[in-house]
Amino acid sequence: MVRAPLTPEQLEAGRRLGETLRRARSGRSLNEVAAQAGISPETLRKIETGRLPSPAFGVVASLARALGLSLDALAVEWAGTPAQEADARTA
Repeated sequence: MVRAPLTPEQLEAGRRLGETLRRARSGRSLNEVAAQAGISPETLRKIETGRLPSPAFGVVASLARALGLSLDALAVEWAGTPAQEADARTA
C-alpha cells in the first residue's frame, strides 16, 4: 500500500512536535533521551528536526514518558491549538 504524501499542515505539525520535544529535552543529551525512550538517536534527531513529521504513536508515547510530558500536552502542540482553547473544549 502506498502512503499518501503528507499535507503542508501535517508537515508543520511535525515541525511543532519536534520543537516541543527538543525544548523538553533541554540540557539532556539526545543520546540519553533516545536510549530512555528505546529509539535510536538518529530517529530522535529526525523527529526533532521535522524530517520525520509523523512518528508512530508508540514512539511519541515513549518520548513523552522519557521527557516527563503528557500526551495531552503533546497533542495540543501538534495540533497547534492554543492551550486555553484546548482547555475550554475539554471542560
